[in-house]
This record gives sequence, C-alpha cells and structure tokens, in this order.
Amino acid sequence: MEKNYFGLTDTGKVRDNNEDTFIAERTIGIDYIISCVIDGVGGYAGGEIASAIARQCILKRLKTPSGDLTTLMREAIVAADAQIMAEKQKVKEHESMACVLTLAVVDLKRNQFHYAHVGDTRLYLLRDNSLVKISKDQSFVGFMEDSGRLTEEQAMKHPKRNEINKALGFGSGIAVQEDYIEMGQSPFLPGDLLLLCSDGLSDMVNRQEITQILVRNTELKTKAEELIVTANKNGGLDNITVVLVKNDNESLVHEATKPIAKPERKPQPNKPVLREVVEAVPVSAVAQQAQDIKQEQKSNKGIITLLSVLCLVFLLLSVYLLWQTSQQLNNVKQHRLTATKNIRNPQEVKLQDTINNVKGNVLILSDSLFKSPIILTEALLINRDTLFIKAKGNIAIQSDSAFKGSAIVVKPAGKYIYLENLTFDHFNTAISSQNNALVLKNIRFVNCQSGITAAYQFAEGKFVNGQITRSTFKTDSLAKP
Repeated sequence: MEKNYFGLTDTGKVRDNNEDTFIAERTIGIDYIISCVIDGVGGYAGGEIASAIARQCILKRLKTPSGDLTTLMREAIVAADAQIMAEKQKVKEHESMACVLTLAVVDLKRNQFHYAHVGDTRLYLLRDNSLVKISKDQSFVGFMEDSGRLTEEQAMKHPKRNEINKALGFGSGIAVQEDYIEMGQSPFLPGDLLLLCSDGLSDMVNRQEITQILVRNTELKTKAEELIVTANKNGGLDNITVVLVKNDNESLVHEATKPIAKPERKPQPNKPVLREVVEAVPVSAVAQQAQDIKQEQKSNKGIITLLSVLCLVFLLLSVYLLWQTSQQLNNVKQHRLTATKNIRNPQEVKLQDTINNVKGNVLILSDSLFKSPIILTEALLINRDTLFIKAKGNIAIQSDSAFKGSAIVVKPAGKYIYLENLTFDHFNTAISSQNNALVLKNIRFVNCQSGITAAYQFAEGKFVNGQITRSTFKTDSLAKP
C-alpha cells in the first residue's frame, strides 16, 4: 500500500545551505498526520536554527495531541516564536533570524484538515484535478496577487516578492494578536491531495505546471521529486521544500447496480384459461361512446398542455429570481470583503519606505511631504539600531477605523529611538517597544488606550537580575522648546 504522506527538501541551485525544514509524520495513538513546511530567514546559520526550533516545538505539542486541535496548533506556534526570540537575545549573531511556516494537521477519520499559517509558505488543495490555494501570502506582493492586481507571472518576477510582513521571530507579539496566525479548517475528501511548499517552489513553478505534476497517476514520492526537479530546472534560486498528504480513504459513493430483470411468467399447461365475457351492445352506442372518450381525452390533453406551460413559466421565473438574489448577495459579500481588506495608502507606504531607507540616523518629517493626518492600516516598523524621528510642525498619525494594532512597533534591533513633535490618534497602543531605549519630546496621545507598551524577552530557564526603573516621562499642556 502506498504511503499517503511524503516530504522532501532540496538546497536548490544557488544557495550553499538549506534553511528549510519540514514535518511529515503520523501522531502517536490518534490517526492524525502532521504536515508542515518551515522556511528560515536570517543568514547562513540563523535561518536554519529558527527552522529547527519551530519544528521541535510543533512536534513536542502535536506528537501526542489531546484537547482542541486548533488551540494546540496555535500554542505550538506561539511557543516556537517565544523560543526563537529567546535565542535571538542570547546569541547576537542570530538577532535577525526568523522563520515562516505553514502547518496542516489532517484528521483522516473525520475527512478534514486544520491549518495554521504565518508568512509566504503555501498550502494548496487538489480536488477533482483542480488546484486551490488555501493560505494567503502575508506579503505586499502576495496581497497584490491575491487581490488580482498582479498576475501570477508578474508576482513571480516582482523584485519585492520575498519581502514578508509576518514571521516567527519578528517580535510582533504573536501571543496577543489573534489574527497574526491565519487559522482554518476544511473538508478533506477521499481522493483529495494537500501540497505544502516553500516559496522556492511557488516562485519557480506556476500553478498550471504544479497541477500537471500532481494529477499524474504516480506515487507521492515521485510527485515531490518532479516538483523539485522542475523548480531547479526553472532556476532553483532558493531552497525548495514540498510536503504531500493524500486522503486514501474509500469513497462512500458507489455506482448504482442494474436491477435483475424478472423472468416472464408462462401459463401453466394443465390449468384452464378463463375468458372474459363481453356483453353485446349496439354498434351505434359503441361509436357514440368512443366519440365521447375521444372528446374527453382531447379536453384533458389541452388542460395538461396548459398546466405544463404554466409550470415551465413558473420554473423559469423561480430560477431567474434565485439567480438575481445570488448575484446581489455576491455583490454585497464582495463589497464587504473589499471594505474589510486593509490596503496600505500611499502616505503610510511612503513613510515606511522612508524609515527603512533613511541614510544616517536622523529622519526629518516635513508637513510639505507628509500631509497630516497620516492614516495607518498596518503598524510602522522600526528595525534600526538608532533612529531620531523629528517632525517639522505637529504631524498627526491616525488609526484607520478597522486597524486595531500599534502605530509604531520598535523591533529588538532598535536600541535607541527618539521621537519628536508627533501626535498619535485613536490607537489601542501607540508605541510597542521591546528591550529598547525610548525618548519622547512633545509627543501627544489622543484617544489612545495605551501610550506605550514595553516587552522584555529573557533566555528561557535562566536566572534574571535587574530592575525596571521608574518612568521619567512627564506630561505638560505646552510643548517644550
């Protein structure tokens, strides 16, 4: 019997090391299959370590699962993120390491799967020779492709296709952000096939080529090898990892069997045959009776025809009304989906790019370049050792009505951050700081539940000494010169 799960990874044709890893295993005692693709980020050693930490944490919590499966998957990813953050604090050379992953746990007894996703690895479902992308790429280019602004070919060749918004090890507070991890579940029917892969495959092989390989009548091992060979043939610019899981349960739908024809009954030879006795009637009466029957049949035929036409009209009218209602519901749904998607506006994109690319340590924000207020749909990330942000005039940064995150997230790499002449308006938390030195001058918080939240990461299991000194922040009604 063919094994119904298989994983394979390859370094590719350009990289010297493989920062990818994967899981393709059965759980102990319960008929689950754990499948996961993990793609490391952060240099020659760091990416491999982040991937290994995530793999270990996931197996530790899911190898012998008990309780709610979705909760266990979330806890495993949160634990992996915390351990990666602890390793970054402990080893300076690894401070930029992180990883992205896609995890799927298949429940064959119930014919369904649960999944969790962070980053730009991918989860596909093949059903009836049709390939459907389940996960969403948490990157700018991925969003542009999913929303139809870029074709698949354009996204595969985009210069920013590897820039991700979310990962384990980014220090974004996965544990407290419910929507940071994409979670879901779906039916997994007999004959279905799951594909989990790193971007080393999806950036090199398009969906049509992937589908052609998956629908072939070959073993999972052969399919995985062909996918990796094709990615390398198309360039092999990154590590390539694939995991395949097939539902090999028998289908509950069977073909209908043709009923056996009953043999014709023949009269018994020794039994008398009863003959029907017909009373004689006059010929004229018979003719009249036949004429009456013919008229009655003709009348009935007209009524049946009229009823048939009316039923057909009613049926067509019902179908039209159902179609019209469905179109209206789809339009409403599409409108709601469009309304809820956070599309970064030009002002915040410009500000984030300016922060990322500023030369030196001082950034001057001029109201001639940045119109106030600057509306945010995502957090501004500061990942520099030292940065002075000064506004000419009082520039306001305001939350979009659907955005519930922080205005500014200072990553652990930021050691000294200085902010001057800024107003933060309508944020749950204005500034999230992690192990950072933070200096404020003439900063205002308007309708913010929290001005600043500070998080501290420590090495797991180690003794910690030190103190959090009393805050030196002061409030005043007037700006300080």
